[in-house]
Amino acid sequence: MTTQTSLTERVRIASVQFEMRRIASLEEFEERIAYFTRVASEYGAQFAVFPELYTLQTLSLGPNLLGAAEAIDALTAYTPRFEALLTDLSVRHQINVIGGTHVTRVASGAIRNVAYAALRDGTLHQQEKIHATPCERTFWGVTGGSENKVIETDCGPIGIVICYDSEFPEQVRHLVDQGAMILFVPFCTDDRNGYLRVRYCCAARAIENQIYVAMSGVCGNLPNVGNMDVHYAQGAVLTPCDLPFAWNGIQAEAEPNVETMIVADVSLASLAEARLRGTVQNLNDRRTDLYGSGWKG
Repeated sequence: MTTQTSLTERVRIASVQFEMRRIASLEEFEERIAYFTRVASEYGAQFAVFPELYTLQTLSLGPNLLGAAEAIDALTAYTPRFEALLTDLSVRHQINVIGGTHVTRVASGAIRNVAYAALRDGTLHQQEKIHATPCERTFWGVTGGSENKVIETDCGPIGIVICYDSEFPEQVRHLVDQGAMILFVPFCTDDRNGYLRVRYCCAARAIENQIYVAMSGVCGNLPNVGNMDVHYAQGAVLTPCDLPFAWNGIQAEAEPNVETMIVADVSLASLAEARLRGTVQNLNDRRTDLYGSGWKG
């Protein structure tokens, strides 16, 4: 396995843009996840990131449109199998898998939108979406979680924020204050307006926190799954806008609305150098005497 020292110079990220379409079996869905994970590993990536809500594709198996309560039951029943799949793939292909998000009923009985980080050491981490959208609350009954912590990986500390969460600067700053240098953003947006809200906010989070942000979204459609009719996505790996990085703050980006995978290298050493000696030094120049140091959750 690659050592921590060499990873400081280069971390390779693969972002999967996943097409939503009707499937004939759970195996078909899982084979596509396995395919992209294997290919990302073959490209030498340390991370593969999948989109928000892509497991809702499993609801397309039945002939009829499920009501929200029935859909949540079906998704919750699939949860153990999905978690086992991610863990197996990450270990088998020796890649850290940011496994997108999955709506499920948790032990407390609450319905959460949960992201997963399956690390290649065999551990599985969960991150609940903090800010449920109005649509998630009214249609699915999703409520927001209450804890956002960095995840320690063999490539350093990372953070996960899910779609709408990226639009809350204090949440990302809370992760950066804990040491996060790479932020993963699984997202699901139905139109270009919604996508651009997430994209512009991710770009702002990269600049103001001097971090890398890797976005992964769904395209296509699921006409027989409630509230998942159409989608718009353009995955990207974003950087601060300064001399060591891409001139436009875009290390890589996908073509809009096609199933694909993008691969980008980022340097944690360059990020650390920019934080110390960059043209602008957002983290060092914060006026915490006036407005505090970030979210306290």
